[in-house]
Amino acid sequence: MKNIITLLLLIPVFSLAQNKKCEYDIDDKTDSTSIKVLPQKLMHEKVFGNTSEFLFFSLVNENGVPYLNIQQLQKSKDFIKITCVSKSSKIILQLENGKFITLINAFDETCSDLSYDVSEKNNIRILSGYYYFTKSNYEEFKSSPVSLMRIQFGSETKDYVLKTSLVSETLQTTSNPASYFMDYLKCIE
Repeated sequence: MKNIITLLLLIPVFSLAQNKKCEYDIDDKTDSTSIKVLPQKLMHEKVFGNTSEFLFFSLVNENGVPYLNIQQLQKSKDFIKITCVSKSSKIILQLENGKFITLINAFDETCSDLSYDVSEKNNIRILSGYYYFTKSNYEEFKSSPVSLMRIQFGSETKDYVLKTSLVSETLQTTSNPASYFMDYLKCIE
């Protein structure tokens, strides 16, 4: 009996340890506007030879409308071709429960910006895009991890396998891409 009571008392402690705390890069509310932006989380990393690619997610709520912000960062000693997000671009996510969810591009076409890092002698391209959730798919994200992601850019399609845990030696960070939406959607509601 004593063990059962101890176990029941510990369940809330374990459940609190499982919950992710909501921390914001921006949390601003005025009389006419409201915006919440979560910090970026690394979702994908690929380092091969002189080339590296990083994909970051950040959730945004602007005036009650939730968005997903993606940022693709590419670095290479070689030339990096331009990547664009068109008005018809989509992100298709496959959940571990087998369902497919589509997010649609929120804005007009945007293309990656090119810069040059003189000290590292790297070409750098950064592409940012914003994607809408729909009411029908929003709730699905809360109940199942994501296993696969397909991003339809303007001229190409890329597939990404989202890991349960991603330890980046390059950025010295750890993230949980598969459970990203389960962990953080509550923060922008």
